[in-house]
Amino acid sequence: MEKRKLSFLQIWNMSFGFLGIQMGFALQNANASRILQIFGADVHELSWFWIIAPLMGLIVQPIIGHYSDKTWGRFGRRKPYFLVGAILASIGLVLMPQADMFIAFLPALWVGAGFLMIMDASFNIAMEPFRALVGDNLRTDQRTLGFSVQTALIGFGAVVGSWLPYALTNWFGISNETSEGIVPANLIWSFIFGAIILIISILVTVSTTQEYSPEELESFEDEQAHLEAVKKDISTEKSSLLDIFDDFKKMPTTMRQLSWVQFFSWFGLFGMWVFSVPAIAQHIYGLPHTDSNSVAYQNAGDWVGILFGIYNLVSAFYAFALPYIAQKIGRKKTHAISLIIGGLGLISIYFMPNENWLIISMIGVGIAWASILAMPYAILAGSISPKKMGVYMGIFNFFIVIPQIINALIGGPLVKYAYNNEAIFALMISGISFLIAAALVYKVKDVDDVVQTV
Repeated sequence: MEKRKLSFLQIWNMSFGFLGIQMGFALQNANASRILQIFGADVHELSWFWIIAPLMGLIVQPIIGHYSDKTWGRFGRRKPYFLVGAILASIGLVLMPQADMFIAFLPALWVGAGFLMIMDASFNIAMEPFRALVGDNLRTDQRTLGFSVQTALIGFGAVVGSWLPYALTNWFGISNETSEGIVPANLIWSFIFGAIILIISILVTVSTTQEYSPEELESFEDEQAHLEAVKKDISTEKSSLLDIFDDFKKMPTTMRQLSWVQFFSWFGLFGMWVFSVPAIAQHIYGLPHTDSNSVAYQNAGDWVGILFGIYNLVSAFYAFALPYIAQKIGRKKTHAISLIIGGLGLISIYFMPNENWLIISMIGVGIAWASILAMPYAILAGSISPKKMGVYMGIFNFFIVIPQIINALIGGPLVKYAYNNEAIFALMISGISFLIAAALVYKVKDVDDVVQTV
């Protein structure tokens, strides 16, 4: 037996929930710091609040992956987890910007931080089973397309989430004015709309996607081939939660090799996300590092938001090209070239004469971002036993969150003491990290790559 070949619409519907998940992520990424500051957080405390995000991923995803591997019921194997995760994340989205309602019990800052933690944990509950679902449902020759469609939906969701507060104010007249301790109406409504879209998009996936039973997965010829390919690397007999640690030690060779690619990719991404605003404000707008209140600084911050939307939009469209490029030159070479383009894009920021030229830099970043979200998972899926797909997708997340935690701890001191407060050099290091990741791709063994030779 072999898996049925899914149509593009079926693959689209299977991944559609990612649109809502990433829209929620984008709203959080763009506005959580602002909300926490409104509730009283000092600027130097924000990075510590943000460590919550990778820590939740580090803890939650392997556990959810382990249990989703073992779950099968009337609602399926993976679907119950991302439905519950979406409901909890939606609650966090609605309540975080309205945390001042709870000041009779706790300070709004701590309530807001609590809802941030709930959102992060819930997004991770919803996200990991989506990655595993592609490995479960798609044949080897469709997995690159499956992860690419997810990447496209991630890009579209991020663009909508990033630009929604601006759109509500400028197109629909919802106020962005605020008073002390009160979040502006445009942000409150953006988070409410994000919660609604998250639930709707997840329900589309739940209602249109059929999962294979564990018995069917074991019977498929391609999964049997995967079991043969990885039987020397992993064991599939264990069932205890504590066996996550044993699984980590016995991870497939391909996964170990990809871990270093992921480490340098995500170290670079985190540096870009954290330091782009001060770097561009200083290096492009010519502002001192002490300026964080002037109109010029706010203009720089607004322009960075536009740039981030551009790279997400580029990634959404480039994701559709990835399967065809990978079919011609292979997944490894596709990923390496994409990372090189992204690394050069980040490094080019140092040389750009004004803010408009930064659009070119972000096009390069968007190409790398699309590949980072798709190609490692497409390569990884072929090296994992179907019985361990969920837990290994969760463990793979270690190599996303650990570099972010490390950068969160050392990035600020490096800028202050090593770069003399010139944040632009943090972006240069991010670009170099991408180039290192590209070089490491060539050491990865892709066990089931399908390259068109004719």
